[in-house]
Amino acid sequence: MAMITKIYIDNFKAFSAFSLALEPDLNIIVGDNEAGKSSILEALGLALTKRINGRAIETELSASLFNKAAVDAYVAAVQAGGNPDLPRIRIEVFLSDEPSVAALRGSHNIEKSDAVGVRLEIGFNDEYGAEYGAFLADRAEVRTIPIEFYTVQWCSFAGNAISSRGMPVGLSYIDATTIRLQSGTDYYLQNIINAGLDAKERVALTLAYRGLKEKFSGEAAIKAINDKLTQNKGAITDKKLAIAVDVSQKSSWETNLVPHLDDLPFHLIGKGEQSALKILLALERQAGEAHVILIEEPENHLSFSSLQTLIAKINEKCKGKQIIITTHSAYVLNKLGMEKTVLLHDGMTTTLAKLPKDTQAYFKKLSGYDTLRIILAKRSILVEGPSDELIVQKAYARVHGHLPADDGVDVINVRGLSFPRFLDIAKELGKDVCVVTDNDGDHANKIVERYKPYAGIKGIRICADDDNTANTLEPQMVKCNTLEALNKALGTAHADTASLAEWMIDNKSEWALRVFEADEELEFPAYIFEAVHG
Repeated sequence: MAMITKIYIDNFKAFSAFSLALEPDLNIIVGDNEAGKSSILEALGLALTKRINGRAIETELSASLFNKAAVDAYVAAVQAGGNPDLPRIRIEVFLSDEPSVAALRGSHNIEKSDAVGVRLEIGFNDEYGAEYGAFLADRAEVRTIPIEFYTVQWCSFAGNAISSRGMPVGLSYIDATTIRLQSGTDYYLQNIINAGLDAKERVALTLAYRGLKEKFSGEAAIKAINDKLTQNKGAITDKKLAIAVDVSQKSSWETNLVPHLDDLPFHLIGKGEQSALKILLALERQAGEAHVILIEEPENHLSFSSLQTLIAKINEKCKGKQIIITTHSAYVLNKLGMEKTVLLHDGMTTTLAKLPKDTQAYFKKLSGYDTLRIILAKRSILVEGPSDELIVQKAYARVHGHLPADDGVDVINVRGLSFPRFLDIAKELGKDVCVVTDNDGDHANKIVERYKPYAGIKGIRICADDDNTANTLEPQMVKCNTLEALNKALGTAHADTASLAEWMIDNKSEWALRVFEADEELEFPAYIFEAVHG
């Protein structure tokens, strides 16, 4: 059974030029909103089915499918009087070398290598040369690409055109938000009844249902209503008007009976239960023939326990298949495997396999939550304790007028010795990360030497004071504030700064919380302000 080994994407939605290698069994794609997770699944579905949004790509062509930067660059060049090439979309999917896909082998791919795969390209149709010339006549009015002049080519790496029936790789794309609820419940109910009832019982069910509908017209209340409608004959029609239940074959129990869960109609149960059931129904209907299963954010609307059940069933139903899941859920990462995770940010990806061995080991043991936070935040400030976290939050509010979260900045307590682990991820993904740390009385070794591997890397900053006599946050705060101001903010009455610093060290979280909640404005160490200024 052929699996996807790699995908190349050019100028499709979030990606101008992107490639991703995939594992043959499980792949979990994690990234912030608008990072391109859905675009990857759509690109895979498009390349393997020539369909998007459930419809043939030819009927769905629009400029919004193209990378916005490419379209903007084209428009700017045209308006400036240039003759740029029209942007094109190219998606190439490389497949494992199996006898079932041997016909797809060739070298018509971006690597120019002998490989198995398919290519979908959306580009300018040269037959519209004259029309395109007329389109460019008034360059000032060009606002987007002329999608009307585009064509779609779907071919193998051998260069041969592909048809839907001839595609040897089956794919199932499951997004609970787009699955029609009613057809899903019909299918669910029919499966239960057909599996549990024999032919005679199904006939009895049909007769009972028809008898129930016929009985409706004999009810006294319905007769009274129909008598009243008959009296109005001529007002609407000259024929006798009455209401009754449709007893024709098209109105059967399959379309009118509604499944109930714990006595509630399906459409009235919680959205989490609906979402999980729709995913499982889709797997039941589609996964049998599919080699590749794409699942969009299965955690939507689900509680922890419900998600646990769903993930277990996905694992069970998709054994032996290639699964590609997008998620924001740390639980999905931990349950399915951090080592199978693709971290996505700003068109860049990394996996644990690309990180140093000791960092890989660290994250395999760590809950996925902290890992997700650094990936999903616009910017992260890493601190080594709860007191540092509170002080950084307070300083940020002083500078910006609101807390960091309002700007998408996440202050993460990662325990000081773990800073380099997170910086390894930031380095791979180009994330904006700042470390706020103590010098522990040895700035040269604990700061300069320790973080030398990250020096000069764009987006990574190490904020620490070089005064070795003020080795932690507490003496740093004492150094930059008066004894009177600190006593007032902390509600203490220490006679000297030495006893105050000692009290603060013994009550780290308490003093930091008092500062966070105090109305009095204290000064903060320069390295703290450096971190929160961004």
